[in-house]
Amino acid sequence: MNIDLTDTTTRRIQEALTQARHLMGGPAVGMVLTLIIVTDESAQYDAVRAATEAAREHPCRVLTVISRDARGSSSRLDAEIRMGETGPGETVLLRMYGPLAEHADSVVVPLLMPDTPVVTWWPGGRVPKVPSGDPLGALAQRRVTDSYAARDRLGTLARLAEVYRPGDTDFSWTRITNWRSLLAAALDQDHDDITGGEVSAEPDSPSAELLAAWLEVRLGVPIVRATSDGPGITGVRLTTREGDIEVSRHDGRVATLSRPGQPDRQVALHRRPMADLLAEELRRLDPDEVYQDAVTRFAKDLTAATTPRESGGASGDGAASGDESPSAGESSSGGASAAKKAAAKRPGKAK
Repeated sequence: MNIDLTDTTTRRIQEALTQARHLMGGPAVGMVLTLIIVTDESAQYDAVRAATEAAREHPCRVLTVISRDARGSSSRLDAEIRMGETGPGETVLLRMYGPLAEHADSVVVPLLMPDTPVVTWWPGGRVPKVPSGDPLGALAQRRVTDSYAARDRLGTLARLAEVYRPGDTDFSWTRITNWRSLLAAALDQDHDDITGGEVSAEPDSPSAELLAAWLEVRLGVPIVRATSDGPGITGVRLTTREGDIEVSRHDGRVATLSRPGQPDRQVALHRRPMADLLAEELRRLDPDEVYQDAVTRFAKDLTAATTPRESGGASGDGAASGDESPSAGESSSGGASAAKKAAAKRPGKAK
């Protein structure tokens, strides 16, 4: 069922939602959270489709905030309500015009599901300067960004690391869940013998930086970032006294796990679609302390790499190259230039 409301109000939207629910024979509200998507017209289709797929696992009300021409003199709110098309939940597209676009939180608050958690997601390159300080981010227990989709990936990750607050997370971290699970399983018997390691990936990969930082935190050894032709992260090598433990993935689908004294093993390690990443993030609504440790280590290594010293620094630099593909451009921001300086100083950045 689709309902279009032009030049409307939040009260009319609520009434339309209630009426549609009764017409479909489901007067009870069975949603577990509210998902706020902050996007534009060019990215809203993919974002809403991913949210709709994730809602099959997490029934939710999806409020998609689309700011249109904010330069107009008159405010207007258009709404498109979608219910029962592909699964449970409700989707409301909110298009805001004029000065109203600068006060999206005043429109969203009356539409939040009562007594349920709120998650705010900025798909694509729409990354706020401070997610927790953004008006729509301040409404949420969890705030999801994607530094890989930004124009300057490493600069964006560096900036997000500096302003991290509990509840923040990034799809660049979610993308390495399967890598972390595989490595954790492989290291069950070899943790104490590890003396160093290397993460190989395409240039400008936030995921690779976070994976290297996570390994440094968990293993307490230096992890070198090396570049490769991709796609994405192509390998992790950990050095032990008995030999190297290595996970290599050159096609973005199947990885080979090699361990000393054991035959190689093929492991499925495909690059996951956006809907899978979102569904994973919606499974936990409390702060992710492991992500906090990794992003904090990344910021620490970045600071150490960009601070002139005669000697010393962090054990293993975790702040220079990247995961999914080369950056589309550069930013003149401090975080961007700092990330690039760190990349230049980083050891072992060999092709």
